[in-house]
Amino acid sequence: MEPTHIPTFLVKQKITVMVNRYEIREAEADGTEGALLAFAQQKRMQFKEEVIFYADEAKREKVFSFKARHGLDVRAEHDVFDAEGNAIGWFKKEFAQSLLRSTWQLTYDGVTARGQERNQTVAILRRIWDFLPVVGDIWIPFLFHFDFVDQATGQQVMSSERAVAVRDRYTIQVPDPRLDFRVAASMAVALDALQSR
Repeated sequence: MEPTHIPTFLVKQKITVMVNRYEIREAEADGTEGALLAFAQQKRMQFKEEVIFYADEAKREKVFSFKARHGLDVRAEHDVFDAEGNAIGWFKKEFAQSLLRSTWQLTYDGVTARGQERNQTVAILRRIWDFLPVVGDIWIPFLFHFDFVDQATGQQVMSSERAVAVRDRYTIQVPDPRLDFRVAASMAVALDALQSR
């Protein structure tokens, strides 16, 4: 797959017993799902977190991936690789800043962007809910969205909006044409797969 920019796409989680699976699809003009762009699979309980993206669900052709540089580290940096294993970007969760509001750093093509939960109130409510006895076990679908901003220019480069659905579903907007789809898709999946870490 050549470097490419896709301004809008959808990410949908498919839950199974031992792996998390994600479909990355084109977004039609009316917001519905279009053609499959990539299929991702994350094995749980790995020492070094890795998610591989394939051309389809048959998993015959690996098209890109991301992998943690270090194992079992909440601040681990994750490199994004193309199909040949060349690094094309990286991201990490900013642990201290994420205690009250989830914050990520995304680096690609000479750009350093910072992503945060859009709504500070929702971020705090999610944390309080997790610590409440009894009610913390009741599932509440908090809708949390992320905005990524170029640290040099202040311009938005990417956003992730979670939809109301039984399974996690996100609309990803990528206004920065420098942001390769593979890096954007990796960051979008990580926002779901690694968010609770």
